[in-house]
Amino acid sequence: MPRYVFACRDCNKEFDLVLHISDLDKGGWKCPHCGSTNVRRRVTTFSAITSKKS
Repeated sequence: MPRYVFACRDCNKEFDLVLHISDLDKGGWKCPHCGSTNVRRRVTTFSAITSKKS
């Protein structure tokens, strides 16, 4: 499952959640630090580990 990074707009702290892609559109996440629902998803990098050597 993908891991998403969120930022709380009230306390300015980041947290991450592991969600199904279908759960991403449901919303309703709360900041684990202050309990606020005023959060936004952060843009993050993506990396993949493969067994193929380059």
